[in-house]
Amino acid sequence: MTSRTQSLATLNAMDHTEALGWGWTHAGSPALPRRRSWVKVGLLSGLYGAMACLAIGFLGFLAFVYSLDRFEQKPETRADGIVALTGGAQRIGDAIDLLAKGYAKRLLISGVNERTSREEISRLNPGQRRLFDCCVDLDYRARNTIGNAIETRRWAERNRFDALIVVTSNYHMPRTLVELDHALPNLQKIPYPVAATIDPHDWWRNTAAARVLVSEYVKFLAVWVRTRFEDDPESSPVVQIMTTPVKQVVAEPQWR
Repeated sequence: MTSRTQSLATLNAMDHTEALGWGWTHAGSPALPRRRSWVKVGLLSGLYGAMACLAIGFLGFLAFVYSLDRFEQKPETRADGIVALTGGAQRIGDAIDLLAKGYAKRLLISGVNERTSREEISRLNPGQRRLFDCCVDLDYRARNTIGNAIETRRWAERNRFDALIVVTSNYHMPRTLVELDHALPNLQKIPYPVAATIDPHDWWRNTAAARVLVSEYVKFLAVWVRTRFEDDPESSPVVQIMTTPVKQVVAEPQWR
């Protein structure tokens, strides 16, 4: 009788234990909350990481914008040659003025529209037309900034130049210098940034200016990364020489 009583008591205890969730069959149940906590940690880490990247990117953009020259300043030293990148008529005018004032011996205008003649360009600066007959070279091959750098290298090496004055828009200058440093690491570059018609420091007041500056900042970052892993610009898959629609020489953007 005692044995039966003990057996019943044991069964009742087992039933009671399982009913309370203490049975061996429930030993794995805490894993689900643990998995959920790891998923939550992963999502939060990804969110914080994305926010950190955005913050760093925005700070980099601000540094990029506020590093741009707001006013044009004459070069502090002379050079062997001047290279002007097309895209704005003011760039060519400023480059020719520098040539006329004796800052260099020759001028390369890189990325000229293949339908634009030397005579048409000289009409932009009628007071300096004589310089086009002796001291100005036109590059019709380059179609983008890396193409400008390649053609500038060929021109500088052909003329055995050691120093160049670089003329382009202020917002385009950082990317241009990265490309030129990559193509011509041993040549001295003297930047002459052409000021845009608005103050780049007031970009947040003008959506058109903001679009241009954000686009240029992204391109600058892409070029900076690309040149870290590329041996020579002529091997780059983004080289475009005489393959895309030609550029027009126009006024610098008004951003109004």
